[in-house]
Amino acid sequence: MGSTRFPNKVMRPIVGVPMIQLLLERLSHARRIDQIVLATSLDARNQPLIAHVEKLGYAVYAGSENDVLDRYYQAAAQQAPDVVVRITGDCPLIDPELVDAVIENFQQGGADYVSNTLHPTYPDGLDVEVFSFTSLDRAWRETQHPYDREHVTPYIKQSERFQVRNIANAEDCSGERWTVDEPEDFDVVEKIFEHFAPRHDFGWREVLALQRGHPEWFEANRHLIRNEGAVMGTGQKLWKRAKRVIPGGNMLLSKRAEMFLPEQWPAYFSKAKGCRVWDLDDREYIDMSIMGIGTNILGYGHPEVDDAVRQTIDAGNMSTLNCPEEVYLAERLVELHPWADMVRFARSGGEANAIAIRIARAASGREKVAFCGYHGWHDWYLAANLGDEKNLAGHLLPGLEPNGVPSNLRDTIYPFTYNRFDELEALVREHDIGVIAMEVSRNEGPQNGFLEKVRQLATDRGIVLMFDECTSGFRQTLGGLHKLYGVEPDMAMFGKALGNGYAITATIGRREVMQAAQSSFISSTFWTERIGPTAALKTLEVMERVRSYDQITQSGNNIGEAWRKLAKKHELDINISGLPAMIGFSFPGDHMLAYKTLITQEMLSKGYLAGTSVYVCTEHTPDIVEAYLEALDPIFGLIRECKDGRDINGLLKGPICHAGFKRLN
Repeated sequence: MGSTRFPNKVMRPIVGVPMIQLLLERLSHARRIDQIVLATSLDARNQPLIAHVEKLGYAVYAGSENDVLDRYYQAAAQQAPDVVVRITGDCPLIDPELVDAVIENFQQGGADYVSNTLHPTYPDGLDVEVFSFTSLDRAWRETQHPYDREHVTPYIKQSERFQVRNIANAEDCSGERWTVDEPEDFDVVEKIFEHFAPRHDFGWREVLALQRGHPEWFEANRHLIRNEGAVMGTGQKLWKRAKRVIPGGNMLLSKRAEMFLPEQWPAYFSKAKGCRVWDLDDREYIDMSIMGIGTNILGYGHPEVDDAVRQTIDAGNMSTLNCPEEVYLAERLVELHPWADMVRFARSGGEANAIAIRIARAASGREKVAFCGYHGWHDWYLAANLGDEKNLAGHLLPGLEPNGVPSNLRDTIYPFTYNRFDELEALVREHDIGVIAMEVSRNEGPQNGFLEKVRQLATDRGIVLMFDECTSGFRQTLGGLHKLYGVEPDMAMFGKALGNGYAITATIGRREVMQAAQSSFISSTFWTERIGPTAALKTLEVMERVRSYDQITQSGNNIGEAWRKLAKKHELDINISGLPAMIGFSFPGDHMLAYKTLITQEMLSKGYLAGTSVYVCTEHTPDIVEAYLEALDPIFGLIRECKDGRDINGLLKGPICHAGFKRLN
């Protein structure tokens, strides 16, 4: 019942009967089977299944959820059989005559295991495996490999310690798909049963004839791959399921599996601590990637921050009254930024930017905005692409369509290039700019007094200058990156790292600007919850005590220098970019995304979440970084081989990762 890709499928009704009941009914017509046992798990979700099957009069054994080999062994041992026949619960079209044929072949002797799946020639969904109980017992005792334990028979089939034999059909029909792993499979099988109703005892060759007569009935699942589930992790299966019910699969483009390693990325985590992450199959990885998209400078699950949050939960997170922590946090942020006087809080970077833009427009009395960098998903920002869909391509997000953004926002926002003061000057001359919104730095530092010139221009023209520090904040100073360069804005936004993984963002600014918030309506219920400010206060306390910004800057510089040395060793041209604590690299040329995909693929196999960027945290200790670089070294060697003519497509086990926004089906 807990199928990751298609929950509750075995109890879903077909022609008014639960699918499992149809399977058991068909299987019961096999003449050479003495006893049928449903082997399920102790998961509470299976109770309706157990109750229904027991009511039908079949034996049931409930065992381990994950150690399916143990479940099979225990279920079989209770019956003391000589021979075990394995049929999976997602094959309602199982043919009893075919089951008998495989058993008869086994009983002829000479094999410990006989099936029609070693070299598939029958339609997927007619899988039959027959093996001696002594073989099952031996496999149960000898193998502890997780894959063997999960899939029951791989050890028997692949260890070369057993005699195995395959039964083949005269015609190769392995391209037909009659199993039920996905909702599309269910639709196909449902049509088959509806066609033959009220009969349930039709044979597989009748179904094959139906397929040839009505191929359109079988189109829905044509794109699915045979036995895909055997090689997919639980996270990959859940990702496929997610895309059916969540547009794009999740809430954040940067966390989509396709941005990392399509069809191979684990996608979901069960727990995270320090710089380590465990997936849904309890595989452990060291995160040398983007650390929660930059949210966890102190590492995952920092004990002091989490303890502060637990105390808040115990005391209560929400009430009709306000939480005092928001006052304390506002005062702390003003203390860290003496140029600022007032603060507004939100829970995401996009919200903080939208709040800031609203306030800045109200304060300046003008609606047009000049921007540089990435500032979130709201209409005010995406409106830049109403005139030209390439306007945001240089600001991290190529390919964005402004669908849903009101067309009357066109010509309210104008992009300029970082370090191109002449572009900004031209915008200010040509348009009635009231707000300049920009990142202090991302991939390169300011040149030729760029920030000072921007500050002076804003002052001279009465423009509100906003620094978006949602990403850069607290990575090189205890505060914003603008403190490093000595240039003060009128407003600044902080997010991501402020709460070390808990949702809290802040918009700070000069009193004369921030007071404009009172002339507009800016309000939201969950901006008043208590966990975010509590986490931020403790995070700032720990950051200041351990000087986290110095640690991660030094670590990032060390990583960048090590990349350069690896590139030199393997005679590769390399570009290093980004803040030291958010450092990245690329190889110039036509195959940058393919190289990134290869790195991610190979590092994943070595137990790392890694690509071409590292968002450094305090938990990235020298020994962890050294081991990461050691694992990366031979992959640079592979890339050198590809530069010398080796086909990189032959090294990749799946599609190339995405570069930016793409619709996901």
